[in-house]
Amino acid sequence: MVKPNANLAEAYLGKSEDALASMRINTVKDWKISTAYYTLYFSLYAVLARIGIKCEIHSCTIEFARRFLNEFFDEEELDFLGESLKARIDAQYYVNRNVSDEQYNEMMKRAPEFLVKCKTVLTQLTEKKLNEIRLKFEELSKE
Repeated sequence: MVKPNANLAEAYLGKSEDALASMRINTVKDWKISTAYYTLYFSLYAVLARIGIKCEIHSCTIEFARRFLNEFFDEEELDFLGESLKARIDAQYYVNRNVSDEQYNEMMKRAPEFLVKCKTVLTQLTEKKLNEIRLKFEELSKE
């Protein structure tokens, strides 16, 4: 846990918007998958930065959202993020793993939608709610 930071949240939204712009101009499928994933990831990480959670492991970021942000994100969205993480790893690090056209097309469609959703979450995240999430995280961290 770190200090909640609205400026850092805005910076991560900027990184997400940059990734989305790269996704739109890229022509190579593997790079489109990577930039779509980073659009999703940086959008979610902006919410964590606003709350004051530092997490450098992508799967842990998704798990944090699953446990502490389920008021804002549903299971299906978080499952999709997990599947998108796997697709990004497969596309970026392996030459013999194929990302299905269905997953690819969903990432292209949903990346900008998820960015908008995270911006909305940030506007709905009151100081009271932010502190509730931090307290819950702190309590579970002690166990």
